[in-house]
Amino acid sequence: MKHRIVVLGAGYAGAYVAGTLARRLSPAGTEITVVNAEPDFVQRLRLHQLAAGQEIEAPRLADVFAGTGIRLRLARVTAVDPERQVVAVADADGGGELGYDTLLYALGSRVADHGVPGVAEHAFHVTSRPAALRLRERLDSLGKRGEGESVLVVGDGLTGIETATEIAESRPSLSVALVARGELGAPLSAGARSHLRQACDRLGITVLEHTSVEAVEAARVLCADGTVLASDATVWTAGFAVDPIAAAGGLEVTDNGRIVVDRTMRSVSHPNVYAVGDSAYAIGDNGRPLPMSCASAGYTGMQATAAIVGRLTGRKIPNAKLDYHGNHISLGRRDGILQMVDGEAQAKPKYVGGRKAARIKAGILKMSLWTTSHPTFGLPKRKRHLVAVPDVSAEKAAA
Repeated sequence: MKHRIVVLGAGYAGAYVAGTLARRLSPAGTEITVVNAEPDFVQRLRLHQLAAGQEIEAPRLADVFAGTGIRLRLARVTAVDPERQVVAVADADGGGELGYDTLLYALGSRVADHGVPGVAEHAFHVTSRPAALRLRERLDSLGKRGEGESVLVVGDGLTGIETATEIAESRPSLSVALVARGELGAPLSAGARSHLRQACDRLGITVLEHTSVEAVEAARVLCADGTVLASDATVWTAGFAVDPIAAAGGLEVTDNGRIVVDRTMRSVSHPNVYAVGDSAYAIGDNGRPLPMSCASAGYTGMQATAAIVGRLTGRKIPNAKLDYHGNHISLGRRDGILQMVDGEAQAKPKYVGGRKAARIKAGILKMSLWTTSHPTFGLPKRKRHLVAVPDVSAEKAAA
């Protein structure tokens, strides 16, 4: 019987790992299935652009995996049972269960409402393609009125900054405000913070610092200090969360539901489960948890791939780099910030801003899309055969 590898999620991490495994492992001994809810690859890093009204590429996953031997199952993951080694899925035909021998968990993250009343009912977000299109439709309707309607972006992390600046640049008829819990761009260097403020001023964005939101209503936001902010469209970008699927299945997770993994991205509680990307709680080479980011998806994906191939083929498992170098922030289409960090994840004094930073960010996005769309390009053509796979249940019992 072939060794069944099931990959949950075809985002940046999942698509990369699936394609790489397909090129490195012999199909005579392995069967790879990718489960994804959407038929297209979603460029999550550009969903704020989609919401603002721009068109972004969305390659069909059937085309991405064509010729790789990968089986694509379009379905939504509803549960994981690591004891029985099955995954429950739901689709148009009712769904069912998929058995696995090795599971790669790459379901990513979603918007986190932090328990704030009204977020789920009234706020928009950009953590999925349907959500971005929903916001786009709302912005289209506001633009037709031509009365200077207001858009309120809550959260001044990277997603909030990019969303606010993109909307302000693409839709100048709208009044855009950005709500920051602390100082705007606090993690950035002094020069980068100054650059960010100048960009907000140039785009006409009102910045409300040291402001906490306590509730979101249909046409306004209530702040902790009693301030009431009118809003025709409230965009919630105040952090990310993971689905509770892993926790419900009995995998060891952190308080916020991320799967705890070892240095090779292997679950510390279930040895035949690996986690990558936002779903994984992995410690980087600097001794700090890797942040939820596309860069982390790449590093954890490379490490998980090396570990799975190594263990299944009886080879030594190399350590891939688990680094966090910095942030690439777009400020519309013609401006940006490239902020590098040191070994302690603190911003370095120097930064790159302006058109050069925007070009670098655009290049990174283009490269990420190309490599995802060509998951086996440049990989060794020689496929490795499996050896006798260790009994992971015995490993777990001995641990």
